[in-house]
Amino acid sequence: MAASSPQPSRSGTADLSGAHADDLALYREKFRRRLPASLDELHGPTHGTVDLPLHVAWSGMTSYDMEKPRQRMGLYRTVLHEGLHDDLARYLNRDLLMQMWPVLRTLVGRTVRTVWEDAFPQLADRARAAA
Repeated sequence: MAASSPQPSRSGTADLSGAHADDLALYREKFRRRLPASLDELHGPTHGTVDLPLHVAWSGMTSYDMEKPRQRMGLYRTVLHEGLHDDLARYLNRDLLMQMWPVLRTLVGRTVRTVWEDAFPQLADRARAAA
């Protein structure tokens, strides 16, 4: 009689999907904790050159020209993903975020997009209005 290879149990699969769900919940919470209480807290620059600190821009560009739309978009994408609570208020500007959101939301990860749109429905409304 040939030895059978071990088969994963259903509970093993459930544990993996449960662990994945827990990881996703922790990942979402990481971004939720960083959110400002209101978009009105976002008073970042609208012009000039912005130099991001190493804890935000740890790989790639660290200096962004706000007059160049692609660099401005890159700055916002980086800050949304890597910035801490104080960084969001310091480097993001409410009006620019609202203006750029319909495109920016397609450049950030699903979790970041969902967390921001859940917290600030006006962003989701802006995206729908632009579509």
